[in-house]
Amino acid sequence: MIERKKQMSRDRVSRLINWGHWFAFFNGLLAMIIGARYLSSVGYPETWYGWIYLTVSTIGQFSFLAFIAYLICLFPLTLILPYSKILRGLAAIIATLSLCILLYDTIVYADYGMHLSPFAFDLAWADLNALLHGTSYIVTPLAIITIELTVANFLWKRIDKLQKLNLGNKVIAFVGICFISSHLIHIWADAADITEITRFDETYPLSYPATARSFMESHGIDSSFQTNDEVKVLSYPTQPLLCQADTPTNVLMITVDSLRADMVGPKTMPFLHQYTEKNQSFTEHYSGGNQFRTGMFSLLYGIQGSYGDARVFNSTSPVITRSFQQAGYQLGLFIPETNLNLRSAQAMFNDFNPVIAKETNGSADADLHTVASFKEWHSIQNKPWFALVNLKAPENFDTPVGFLGIETVKADRNLTPAQKVLFNQYRQSLYFIDMQLQAILTNVASDTLVIITGVNGKMFTSNSDEAMRNLSPESIKVPLVIHWPNAIEAKVKYRTSHYGLVPTLMTHVLGCTNNTTDYSAGRSLLEPSKETWIYIGDSRIFAIYQQSEVTVIDRHGKYRIYDENFQHRLRKKMSAPELIEVMREGRRLYNH
Repeated sequence: MIERKKQMSRDRVSRLINWGHWFAFFNGLLAMIIGARYLSSVGYPETWYGWIYLTVSTIGQFSFLAFIAYLICLFPLTLILPYSKILRGLAAIIATLSLCILLYDTIVYADYGMHLSPFAFDLAWADLNALLHGTSYIVTPLAIITIELTVANFLWKRIDKLQKLNLGNKVIAFVGICFISSHLIHIWADAADITEITRFDETYPLSYPATARSFMESHGIDSSFQTNDEVKVLSYPTQPLLCQADTPTNVLMITVDSLRADMVGPKTMPFLHQYTEKNQSFTEHYSGGNQFRTGMFSLLYGIQGSYGDARVFNSTSPVITRSFQQAGYQLGLFIPETNLNLRSAQAMFNDFNPVIAKETNGSADADLHTVASFKEWHSIQNKPWFALVNLKAPENFDTPVGFLGIETVKADRNLTPAQKVLFNQYRQSLYFIDMQLQAILTNVASDTLVIITGVNGKMFTSNSDEAMRNLSPESIKVPLVIHWPNAIEAKVKYRTSHYGLVPTLMTHVLGCTNNTTDYSAGRSLLEPSKETWIYIGDSRIFAIYQQSEVTVIDRHGKYRIYDENFQHRLRKKMSAPELIEVMREGRRLYNH
């Protein structure tokens, strides 16, 4: 009798497990239907092999998610509570919650371009009214749980018939083939640079497709190529440009790598300090990044560094240089060799005629050649011109051999002994740059529009990883001085950023009448920005500078909040309204 009861119990559990597998498979199908909403954000495939990959990837991924949900939630309950009525009700509730979370994730992904995480959830929760419309958030869960209860009962009543059909192994084999095939296809696409496939990499939640690099490394094969980034349809500019310059004005833009705003003083940079006093200076100006690639990207493209990974910028040059070119300007670029290779977008300098300075003897020596090359080029120009001169010595704390600099001063006591040494060496490098600025501007006519700014700021460290992660004001607050022909000196005290330079030139030099949002994230520097925040960084790690706090966020959604001076970490929740605007600005060019 006891053995018979045990056998009946085992049979009941076995029947429930069988039922659970079919219930999970059905929910995998429902998840696929809901998951189709993700494709509205990234677009549908345009080739037959794209459709094949998307089909097997969808079947494999959502079936896998449904099975994992069953394994974690339902399977233990089957062993603890092997009663069909109770289990069917709990399964329907769990499945409904899971599908509602998936549905919510599709909404968040469409609006912010990211899947649910603590960061995304906080954003979405603060923006709940905008995300959830009407009464669908009430009706939909009721409809789902009705379907779940109906299917749970339907499958339970027919579980014996399904067992007799012997379809279980075939379904498992089919789903397994789809799952494995999707990863194999992705490995091939990654190695062959098939963007029609790799652009779906981050579309589905918890999706980590195998890459050629990971596959080869796991088999002990060295791989020397880079994996692809996600490719999306992006519009830049969003509307055709309408520009008509009245009187052409020559424009000289001088950008200095690692130029901190707080270091431009009468002792360290006497010429630039005096030049600042005589022209329009922006005392609260920020770069768009703490590195050359993000700083220069924000300066020339006028959009957030999060767009820098978009493959469209491998072939799309900035609207500012295209517009100067179309207006008949000669475009000259004077830049160190390594900076030309460090750019984040391959087409950033495509419209220029480059003059490249070798850095065999250091960046300071390259800067001397850059200055000499510009002066030679400038002397033979007979048409309107736009020149970009990039100087690099401060990035490497460099000065030329035999350079007689300025006397050292006492460094901030909060600096470490190594940082104090770098501080004074940095001052020597800035003094050298100051002399180069004077050499450049001596023969430039007063009717030339001159812009001097830092590409990024500088922290006193020789550790490149530490410098890359640091998003403090020292790393991104830079000077900006503009000499307008026939204008008087002025100090601008409201906050500005690199994003505003392109709109300023497009509007006031090239006569463009477009709304600045057609091609930039910024507004003209000559008027205070309406935004209360500035985006600093790229898609991997970035900071949001607000009025009284700084929020640093990594690509996984982890964030830390600091005070406005970046000196103390604040134990508080993030200010969601501004961050919601930031996320939408980072998606805006993809939605046109």
